[in-house]
Amino acid sequence: MGLRSTFLTTAFAASLMASTSFAIDTTAREAFMVDVKTGHVLLEKDADVSMPPASMSKLMTLYLVFERLKDGRLTLDDKFTVSERAWRKGGAASGSSTMFLEPRQKVRVEDLIRGIIIQSGNDACIVVAEALAGSENNFAIEMTEKAAELGMENSTFANATGWPDPGQRMTARDLSILAKSLIEEYPEYYKFFAQKNFKYNGIRQSNRNPLLYKTMGADGLKTGHTSEAGYGLTSSAERKGRRLILVVNGLNSVRARSGESERLMEWGFREFNNYALFQKGEEVTRAELWLSDKQSVGLVIDQDVEVTLPRKSRRKMKVSVKYEGPIPAPVKQGQQLAKVVISAPDVKDIEIPLYAAEDAGRLGFVGRLGAALKSIIWGVTG
Repeated sequence: MGLRSTFLTTAFAASLMASTSFAIDTTAREAFMVDVKTGHVLLEKDADVSMPPASMSKLMTLYLVFERLKDGRLTLDDKFTVSERAWRKGGAASGSSTMFLEPRQKVRVEDLIRGIIIQSGNDACIVVAEALAGSENNFAIEMTEKAAELGMENSTFANATGWPDPGQRMTARDLSILAKSLIEEYPEYYKFFAQKNFKYNGIRQSNRNPLLYKTMGADGLKTGHTSEAGYGLTSSAERKGRRLILVVNGLNSVRARSGESERLMEWGFREFNNYALFQKGEEVTRAELWLSDKQSVGLVIDQDVEVTLPRKSRRKMKVSVKYEGPIPAPVKQGQQLAKVVISAPDVKDIEIPLYAAEDAGRLGFVGRLGAALKSIIWGVTG
């Protein structure tokens, strides 16, 4: 017995690459781009470096609102009261990004959502935090706990707004995880991110996401800026069923944020594509058996597999099935027997487990004796 390696058809060999980002220069201090469906990372630059997220951290404030809307604790028509603190710290009185709320005003949840997304209203964030958790400090604790629950390993929050604070830190990768969660878990509320303007208290403001105004399929999510953070954007766009998430931060101007985000997003759609490889339950190949009542057993994959790869690399992929064989009987259906291994120059190998499609029994004593004699005399296995 020994390692068996079977190369698959060229159709398979043309359809997969490892989840490794390809290099492209960017002026962003931190950057991360991922294909939502496949999880393939197209770009990363200091993606796990702790950074001030500025108003991009408002995405977690929105996540906690959407969570309560979905489970029924909130409705869009519920109203929250604007406190003096929310008005002074987050409103027009502070000179910060604001929804222009007034003290003691009662505001619908739906309007607060729009105010946070479109107007980046710090006042709206504080109103939400105080209403949902009693205080902004308590809400920040909940934000940090939710981040850990979502797998955002390097995110901590000190406030609901993104206001500068040493305890307000995220990474570009964590922001992409949060964006993906918003898109996939709350599609009925994600639509708010695509709205370009909102009028409240007689004041109309426009969404600061520059990609919404370009014909590139962008429909979210949130800008951010402070003197420490620089200019940042967590964005997403969809074309022909393929969705990308891009996070950039540390840019030096509004213009640079717009131009660099557009350039990188266009690169992601242009240079990469998604390819379907296997369907769940598909027989990939067959494995030879030893001392079994069957000559071979089918090897199947237990999930649909779609992958992202550079268009120029598609023809250079090699796909093989590897296992220690012939495989001794008995074999049980669902038993992992082999793996698909995909390799190509300059990319990491990727492995996908394969399982027995059916049971295969063991030969009786006489059958095993005959098989052993054949192996000794003729070198025949089975």
